[in-house]
Amino acid sequence: MRFFLPAPRRAAAVALLAACCAASMAAQAQKAPSARSVKTVAGSTPYATRDDAMRFADEVAERRGLDREWVRATIGSARFLPNVPRLMLPGPAGTVKNWQAYRSRFIDATRIAAGVRFWRNNAGTLARAEAMYGVPAEIIVGIVGVETIYGRNMGSFRVIDALATLSFDFPQAHPRAAEREAFFRGELESFLSTESRTADNPLLPVGSYAGAMGMPQFMPSSIAKYAVDFDGDGRIDLVDNPADVIGSVANYFKAFGWTPGMPATYPVHFEEARLKKALLLAPDILPSFSTDSFVAAGAVPEGEGLRHKGLLALIELQNGADAPPTYVAGTRNFYVITRYNWSSYYAMSVLDLGQEVKAAMEP
Repeated sequence: MRFFLPAPRRAAAVALLAACCAASMAAQAQKAPSARSVKTVAGSTPYATRDDAMRFADEVAERRGLDREWVRATIGSARFLPNVPRLMLPGPAGTVKNWQAYRSRFIDATRIAAGVRFWRNNAGTLARAEAMYGVPAEIIVGIVGVETIYGRNMGSFRVIDALATLSFDFPQAHPRAAEREAFFRGELESFLSTESRTADNPLLPVGSYAGAMGMPQFMPSSIAKYAVDFDGDGRIDLVDNPADVIGSVANYFKAFGWTPGMPATYPVHFEEARLKKALLLAPDILPSFSTDSFVAAGAVPEGEGLRHKGLLALIELQNGADAPPTYVAGTRNFYVITRYNWSSYYAMSVLDLGQEVKAAMEP
């Protein structure tokens, strides 16, 4: 995702998109002229033929003050991706999670080595981001590594196709279908608003099947709110500019309340005689217990955790059906990491990868 900060004129882009939209009615979805492949669907119907999509385009144009024909042409050129709705459905009921299996997907020798290269190549920028935003280098390195292996795997779906599919054809079998559909329509609107300020073709950006983009896999609304021009070159580039990636991730965490110097987790052990595990797990990952009330319920943070000043959460990580769960005490900073991806397993992977890379950096 790249965009210049000044707003250019749109006339030529509108004409180009209108032509693309008309052509797409009889052809396959256009592929981006990029080294990265783009997933398209031969013969799928473009959204130009959908009344609901065109009504939404008109609403967005009016709400955002955008060129109506440009918005209609952009959405109209999007194509339905039949595999994407299935990817949004939750796993079968009763599936037991496995933290060790999940962790192994993100922490291995290849990813750690890539993280060391990323850190060494951008050490000054990481230090500057930590000084400015208070977010440690290992957290930023962990995020970018888990998300895309430091830019190696940024996704290959046209963003316009993914967002249109999830906006207008979100699977109704999902337990929160209406909420999620509204979310993706908001992301599509944000994408259009940002793209309207560029001189680029909005049909070209590629990303994940959910519409996330660049090395940090920001959704369009996160780009609009949190992406920063960290090297001061007059544009924001989350695809090829590690400085902007590092600054944007750090800014994201600061915006969600990262507290400098606070550990994200503490080891914890249980005093079984007074353990009230159900009570402790009820708030899930939201820190809700003072250290004293945490201990009173039978969960005892170890080391510095006993002197923690803020609230704590008991984090449970299942290890399949045949092994006991792993537990840690999570702080507000752990919760902040889950604002990037609402999963305790994800947050622990970010922490562990960052620590593994940091350890590998040491002589």
